Amino acid sequence: MRLYNLFVAGLGLAAGSFALTMPEQQRLQTLSGPVRTMDDWSWENCGLDTDPVEIESIEVFPDPPKPGEDLTVKVKGIAKEVVEEGAYADVTVKLGLVKLLQKTFDVCEEARNANASVQCPVEKGSYIVEQTVALPKEIPKAKFSVDVKGYTVEDIDLLCLKLKINFLKSPFPRLW
Repeated sequence: MRLYNLFVAGLGLAAGSFALTMPEQQRLQTLSGPVRTMDDWSWENCGLDTDPVEIESIEVFPDPPKPGEDLTVKVKGIAKEVVEEGAYADVTVKLGLVKLLQKTFDVCEEARNANASVQCPVEKGSYIVEQTVALPKEIPKAKFSVDVKGYTVEDIDLLCLKLKINFLKSPFPRLW
């Protein structure tokens, strides 16, 4: 049950275009929203521009997430095509290189079970989905990665997200 809750939290942090910090210098880009460092969690849209679903932003409250507290996730996205019954997601949760969970989820069934505000079939358009989950206080102090690859009922790429969640407590404050 704890792995499922961790998955839900990770997927919620996802529920996919912030670039991970790279060692080489990058050109500055204009961002539509507040700029903040992603020390405790981050997400990356690993999909293509042609994917039927594009995640524009993911916000979490509290930020950063805390074990033992409710986590509210707000995801803004665009459905460029209709998402029909039978769409699914392959989800992998890792602790370092160790695979903790690898499972396929029926996207529409999960939305029904969570009583989500968006249900299948999902018509073309912009959506904002907000969901609250309870994070178990027993979440280990560790860094987790969650990979989500979604597919249509026809097995065509739907979306791709990479999430990183750090529940480690740093004993030293960040100086830069």
